[in-house]
Amino acid sequence: MTDRLYEYMDWPRIEAVVYGEENLPREILGPQAVKGSVLIQCFFPHAESVKVHTKKDGKNYAMELVDETGYYAALLPGKEIPSYEFIVEDMDGKKQRFGDPYRFPSQFTLEEEEMFRQGIYYKAYQKLGAHPMTIDRVKGVYFAVWAPNALRVSVVGDFNQWDGRVHPMQKSPSTGIHELFIPRLKQGDLYKFEIKMVGGASFLKTDPYANSREIAPATAGIVEKVAGYRWGDAAWLKKRKAMVSKSYALSIGQIDLEALGKNEEGDYVSYRELALRTVEYALSAGYTHVELPPLMEYGKEAGPYATSGYYAPTSRYGSPRDFQYFVDYLHQKEIGVLMDWTPAHFPREEEGMSMLDGTCLYERCQSGEGIHPLWGTLLFDYASPHVKNFLISNVLYWLECYHLDGLRLDDVDAMLYLDYGRTPGSWTPNIFGGNENLEAVEFLKHLSSRVRKTHPDTLLIAQEDGYWRDLTGPVDEAHVGFHYKWNNGWTKSFLDYIHGDRSFRTAHHDELTVSMLYAYSEAFILTLNDRDISSLEQFLESLPGDETVRQDNFKVALGYFMTHPGKKYLAFGQNLSEELKVYLRELNQLYKDHPALWEADAEPAGFEWIQFMEPGENILAYIRKDSHKKDLLLVLCNFSGQEQDAYKVGVPYYGKYKEIFNSDGTAFGGNGVGNPRVKTCRKEEWDGRPYRLTVKLPPLGLAVFAYQPV
Repeated sequence: MTDRLYEYMDWPRIEAVVYGEENLPREILGPQAVKGSVLIQCFFPHAESVKVHTKKDGKNYAMELVDETGYYAALLPGKEIPSYEFIVEDMDGKKQRFGDPYRFPSQFTLEEEEMFRQGIYYKAYQKLGAHPMTIDRVKGVYFAVWAPNALRVSVVGDFNQWDGRVHPMQKSPSTGIHELFIPRLKQGDLYKFEIKMVGGASFLKTDPYANSREIAPATAGIVEKVAGYRWGDAAWLKKRKAMVSKSYALSIGQIDLEALGKNEEGDYVSYRELALRTVEYALSAGYTHVELPPLMEYGKEAGPYATSGYYAPTSRYGSPRDFQYFVDYLHQKEIGVLMDWTPAHFPREEEGMSMLDGTCLYERCQSGEGIHPLWGTLLFDYASPHVKNFLISNVLYWLECYHLDGLRLDDVDAMLYLDYGRTPGSWTPNIFGGNENLEAVEFLKHLSSRVRKTHPDTLLIAQEDGYWRDLTGPVDEAHVGFHYKWNNGWTKSFLDYIHGDRSFRTAHHDELTVSMLYAYSEAFILTLNDRDISSLEQFLESLPGDETVRQDNFKVALGYFMTHPGKKYLAFGQNLSEELKVYLRELNQLYKDHPALWEADAEPAGFEWIQFMEPGENILAYIRKDSHKKDLLLVLCNFSGQEQDAYKVGVPYYGKYKEIFNSDGTAFGGNGVGNPRVKTCRKEEWDGRPYRLTVKLPPLGLAVFAYQPV
């Protein structure tokens, strides 16, 4: 080594590089102008020789091996730092070209760093993770990960033989973000982060912000470009703002990926094939929207609700581009796309987010209280601004980059209640002595405020089995901010009733009617989902009676479901009989065609009981109407097994009543017991109303009449 080169060697820093402990590598490995020359240094532990190739003049400069571990250095003539790259020859004589990662500056602005510190960097997904980009006309991939307590973080992959010494990342002391641009890397490359802790232990971690990941059980991130897809759903996006209004027909069909997402051999189909199957199913059933289980990457055994890759559409069905196509295709067919999201907990995976930098980073640290007792998963630390930033940015990522129409938050009650699933003495009350998780509440308010501000045409739906008040409604009106909440109370009461023997329904009549006591306390979605009934097919099979009775029970149940106030959410039902498929489609069409069934859902004036106080009859009669009373429907549900040839029912308005729907129609496999002629009411007080109708009702049947004034 020449004396002049020797004098520029910072041996303690060189030792930190070769031993994998340097977290400010640009300070030593980056090019430096020194006394009329340019000092270039690099570390290639698997090289036989290294040269510096200057692009402008095409010259090659041999580098000296200054440390036998593979640390090279050279002095180039000139005062200005040239554009250059390394020519590396390995032990087998193979030569490769590499750009110098340490000549490229951080891509974070001071403003972005400050927003990240405060937890308000809502587009963190644009910088954190792995992003193909071009810097100074050099193509490569920019990596960034938050690991504030790590001694050193490196990017590892096939491109550096998974050697954590080769590409140590630059740490920002103010944010704890480690970042690095590596030239020549490209889309499709696999990578992980090697974390080295103070004390010397090192381990591999999967990127929490990875846009794509390997299929489990493999866990490496895959470099993918999400931006740049050419969307064709502008017409859908333009009109969907009306969909967040309470006066909108929202009928959601749950998608079963085990049924639609696999072929006959049990292998996964592509997102593009899944798009075709989903559209066929949604159109045949008449839904306005479909809801997917979490398609964020998940482990092999745990299932989709154990999300491990929050920014990565599962690779089981293809690439992020393929999933963008899926959403785009459904939108062009005028079908909305919702997806489940799991911010309540995440799995304890060795290479996942747990103890990411050797400390509790994303999870709560309290002994025992950071682990959910029911599932053994980890709870997010909602007090951390960086964790809140991770989750809020994640929601905005799915809404922005994948055009989702909304998300349903799973297990919200596990977030809201400190004692959820816990025994007395195993949880710590909040500062006021209560069981409310105040930090989670503030997080949810923060999240909903951002969504309502930046994506006002999308939905946030809560699945919360408790009795938390004011979950739905804007934050500035003292609500948590969700647009809708699942009405689990209605579901439980109704299923208890409908599964009971018909002979004993009289004693349980109030289970049909109690829901109207609280129907307007929140903005509700009525659900018969896979948590409640597994599937529509299994719901049908679970009902009492023989096959005919079960089918009639099924039809009247869905009829009551569809005509009761509240938006609609139904479990998967691909394998119903043709008659019942037609019934479901026509019932959805009835719902969509009549504003009386959805426009005034949030207003008590949109619903009126006519007859609900005669439990011995097992018959309900009620009116649905729109806000302007231009559309008015009389609904009769006969939950008894007795046909009614001349059932008398009171009505508030004089005029004609035309039967527009009957569950006993022959097209639905019924006997055709109904009212083919228009009925004119009589001026006779009945059910406390000034007029009376006499109609036929099929056993276990639904009849819907449209009012026509005269």
